[in-house]
Amino acid sequence: MFTSILNTTIETLSASNAMLCTAVSLMLGLIISLTYMSGKLYSKNFISTLVIMPVLVQIVIMLVNGNLGTGVAVMGAFSLVRFRSVPGSSKEISFIFFAMAIGIATGMGYITFSIAVTLIVCLVFLILSKTSFGESRMYDRNLKITIPEDLDYTHVFDDLFEKYTKIANLEKVKTTNLGSMIELHYNVSINNPDEEKNFIDDLRCRNGNLTIVLSRYPSQYDEL
Repeated sequence: MFTSILNTTIETLSASNAMLCTAVSLMLGLIISLTYMSGKLYSKNFISTLVIMPVLVQIVIMLVNGNLGTGVAVMGAFSLVRFRSVPGSSKEISFIFFAMAIGIATGMGYITFSIAVTLIVCLVFLILSKTSFGESRMYDRNLKITIPEDLDYTHVFDDLFEKYTKIANLEKVKTTNLGSMIELHYNVSINNPDEEKNFIDDLRCRNGNLTIVLSRYPSQYDEL
C-alpha cells in the first residue's frame, strides 16, 4: 500500500511525478499550517514557512537521491541554516520537524504514506491541544505583593491562595522603602483567569491597598 511512485534513480524522474509530489507537498504543508493555527499565537512568517517547508525538503530529497556528493553538500548547508536560526518553542520545533519529515516522504515518492501520517499527526495534535492531557501544576503568573513591615506575611494570604490558585509558592522576600515595606514574590497558578480582578481586590484588602503586581510567568517550559 505504502509504495513509492518514483523510480530509484533521479534520471528517470518524470515531470508528472514531480508535479504530483510538489502538489501533495503544498497541500500537506497547508494542512500542517492550519493545524498549527488552531493555537492562539502565531506569526504569518512562520505559517508561510510551514506551508513551503515540505516542498523545499522534497526538492532537496529528489536532487540528492543516489548522489553521495550532493547529499554531503546539502547536509553542510542545512547545518549553516540551523546555527543561524533563533531558538523556538517546543511546538514550533516539532512542527518544523513535522513539515521536514513530510517533505522527505513526498520527496521519496511515498504520497499515500505522507498523506496518512499528516492526517494522523494533525488529528492527534488537535486532540491533545483541546484536552487537558499533559497539563501539570506549573506556575503561570508572577505575583508581587507589597505589605507593611509590621504585617506577619507567613499565613496571611493562605485562604486567598486556596480559593483562587491551584498552587502558590513564596519565592522571595525583599525589604523596600528604607525597610518600611516588604515585597513578597510568589509564583502562582490561577484557577480561573476570569477571577483575577477579584483575586487582586481581595489581596488589596489584606495588604492595606498597597502595590500588587500580577504578571505572566516566563515560558521556559515551552522551550527545548
